[in-house]
Amino acid sequence: MGKRKRVPVGPPPTTAGEFGDALLAAAPGDADRLAPGFTVPAELAEAADRVGRQLIGRACRGGWLPEDLRQAAGRRLDEFAGSYLLDALAAYAGQFPVVPPDWRAQLDAAGAVRWWTETEPHLPQWAAKHILTPSEAVAAVIDAFGLLKTLPAVTVVLPPPGTPLERPARHHVDEKKLSRVRALLAKAESSTFPEEAEALSAKAQELMTRHALDRVLAEAAEAAPERPAARRIWLDTPYTDAKSLLVHVVAQANRCRAVFDPRWEFVTVIGDEDDLDSVELLTTSLLVQATRAMIADPAGRSRPFRKSFLVSYATRIGERLERAAEATIAESPELLPVLASHEKTVAAAFTELFPEVVNKSVTVRSHEGWGAGRAAADRARLSD
Repeated sequence: MGKRKRVPVGPPPTTAGEFGDALLAAAPGDADRLAPGFTVPAELAEAADRVGRQLIGRACRGGWLPEDLRQAAGRRLDEFAGSYLLDALAAYAGQFPVVPPDWRAQLDAAGAVRWWTETEPHLPQWAAKHILTPSEAVAAVIDAFGLLKTLPAVTVVLPPPGTPLERPARHHVDEKKLSRVRALLAKAESSTFPEEAEALSAKAQELMTRHALDRVLAEAAEAAPERPAARRIWLDTPYTDAKSLLVHVVAQANRCRAVFDPRWEFVTVIGDEDDLDSVELLTTSLLVQATRAMIADPAGRSRPFRKSFLVSYATRIGERLERAAEATIAESPELLPVLASHEKTVAAAFTELFPEVVNKSVTVRSHEGWGAGRAAADRARLSD
């Protein structure tokens, strides 16, 4: 952690615009300079509301979604600054008469709701809710704004509110399929019988592939097939580079492409919406299984062991998924040209979004970790 910046205290701002400029120029730690007994002027509270909406709007137009902002806040801010950021997100979204359903679902999942009285500035109400002094509240605001100011533009996965959709609405979700997926994954994550794994994994990928083949065949008859979509999957630390490899192999086996952003530790996956559902559900389950097996291994105490374990696990899972998918496709050879065309469409969308992807390897430093990871992957359930 770097030392907090301290600057001489100048004349206090006198207008809402000057308060906003002061907040935008503030650095983390500036609130430490406030004199004892400081209170939040109404102009400062109003300026904070305005600046918060501006910075959130800039981030959302730059591709950041509610879930992304929640994840970034959880990794870079304390609970108070993170809470303020989510309130600013709710205030931003509240400006629009219509919020896209997928966006609204992420707002709800992140807990970004407008709970405060609209006739009064938000900042004093928020400070009172969290029992913060004015200085503590301003410090949290400055930290939240500091994060928002540094967010780089990312791939636009879903357009923000107020932006026309550029791609057709997604296909109807197969709730029956998803219910079966979730039930099987829950069973897989709680099971202690590895001997069932191979049969379950082969059946799982067979079901995923058959469902995808039926969909691809139906889309082949359409004049304008749906354009591939994108989704971000955030990874828990540590070993996110090794965990990203698991997302990559699951995506590849399910006709998708993936790219890892190490700055923020998320993977962006490109493919059809139904395939993205499969990738997300299966990856989540496999990461749970991998982490549990890695921690349970009596030899798995060191960082080299654990990283090698995860790399080996991902590699072996990829082999199993590809084998199961290829066996299913072999039963319908007439679909190979359609699948090849679909693959080109996904690859073209990937190249359009990520024209300068750099391939990087993941170093393996533990032979024992590699062997243990491969064994755990053979026991894993790839249930769908």
